Formats: sequence, structure tokens, C-alpha cells
Amino acid sequence: MDWSEQRYWEDVETGAEVPPVAFPLTVYRLVVEAGANRDFNSIHHNSEYARASGAPEIYANTGFLLGMWERTVREFIGLRGSIRHIAGFRMRRFNTAGATVVVRGLVKSKRRENGEALVELELWSELDDTITVGPGIVTVQMPVRT
Repeated sequence: MDWSEQRYWEDVETGAEVPPVAFPLTVYRLVVEAGANRDFNSIHHNSEYARASGAPEIYANTGFLLGMWERTVREFIGLRGSIRHIAGFRMRRFNTAGATVVVRGLVKSKRRENGEALVELELWSELDDTITVGPGIVTVQMPVRT
């Protein structure tokens, strides 16, 4: 990602794809993330415990999954944009260790409102062509060319 490049509201077209971002979920990554967020529930770092609870393996927690969405959005809107609202963030399936989750999205709409240039992005996370999180709507404010 080249953070020196900035996308502007005028560059965004309804129906355009939000470039997908892949997140390999290694055991190490899940354990480090759970510790960093102080989420010490064993379902996120102990395979035996996770399986006993009905999960197929340890899995990503809410904070990590939201972080995946935030990174995907941030790469799309650039450093001068801001996230205003997230709706429809729903975990539907486990995002387990050993998998690669891909966050995808589309530009649903764009509008000017109260002097702001807003864009609504529809996002979802998928694993093996199955939606695991979302779909949801992320409303962002983007810079405009002056």
C-alpha cells in the first residue's frame, strides 16, 4: 500500500469494487491479536477448548474482524478520509486458524450532506466463497479536490 496516494470523493463511482484484502489467520496471529485486545477467552487461543465449545478450531475475535474491515476501508479511503458509521457487522461463520479471510466490498452510494462528501461502502468477509461476516454498510467521509 502506498500511503502517499490519496483517493478523493470525485474518484469514487457507485458500483465500483473496493479492492479486496486477504488476511491469513495463523495461530500466532490470532493469539497475538487476542492478547493485544486483552480477550483471554480460550476459544481464541486454545484449540481443544474451542472445539469443545462447538467451534471447528480457534477463531478470530470481534476486534480482529472489525480491524480487518477497518484496514480494507482505510486502504480505499486513504489517510485523509474518516470512518463515520458501521452497520450490519454480523458474524455468521467462524473465521478459523489456518484459513485466509478476504474482505471485499462495493461502493453502494455517494452523496454530499451538510458540506461533507460521504460514501457508503458495502463490505463483507468471506472464506472459500462463503460470507463469514456481514454484509454491512460502512459510511465514510472522503476528501474532495479543491
